[in-house]
Amino acid sequence: MTDKNTPVTFGTEDILRTLCNAVTHVLSVGTQSEVRYSGMVQRITKTGLKPDIGCFVLFDGGFSGLVVINFSAAAAMELYERYLLSMGMAKEELATSHTSDEVGNVMGELMNQIVGDFTGKIARDLQTHITQNQPKMVALNKQVMLSVDANLDQPEARRVTFFTGRNNIFYLELAMDRTEFIKMNEFEASDAPDPDELLAQVVAGKNPAPAASTVADSNDHDELLKSLGM
Repeated sequence: MTDKNTPVTFGTEDILRTLCNAVTHVLSVGTQSEVRYSGMVQRITKTGLKPDIGCFVLFDGGFSGLVVINFSAAAAMELYERYLLSMGMAKEELATSHTSDEVGNVMGELMNQIVGDFTGKIARDLQTHITQNQPKMVALNKQVMLSVDANLDQPEARRVTFFTGRNNIFYLELAMDRTEFIKMNEFEASDAPDPDELLAQVVAGKNPAPAASTVADSNDHDELLKSLGM
């Protein structure tokens, strides 16, 4: 039983869980297949881009950090193919190598969606704001250790293993300052905006329903014409 006087805290592992959930949500929906992550997280000392294709995103604001995702060639090609096939592309039109620019562009777009989902969730749950650079996928044939100035004073780094629907593996790495968010006041976390509802509101704004007075004026006009025998 939780003591009501004990403040609720949100630390590194909670932020990492939010990020992992964003990865599984975006990739599962985008590829229409199951993407899951391990229940165990690895504490590491360094983050780095590794073969076969990887991407990093630097974020700043309420807290600073670095996110790296390293895909094997098999995992990248599976996600790339499933994503485009789910959008109606023909299989013969797809790239056949993970080093193709098209694969890098598609995986970069998926990464951009993941980070957008993550930052939106952070804004709603922690009532803070973070910004990020544009993700860019890089195909590699050897390991490259990252050394990015993320303004981290007390860095903590974690690695999580992910599995695709065909059990291909990729890894997510997070480096960020040691931090805790402590809940001072009760508040309701806002829901994620519904794109369909927002679109409906825009359409309704462009095509407003006729005002009641306009309808009444039209009826009066019709009655006048009838009284004149027209």
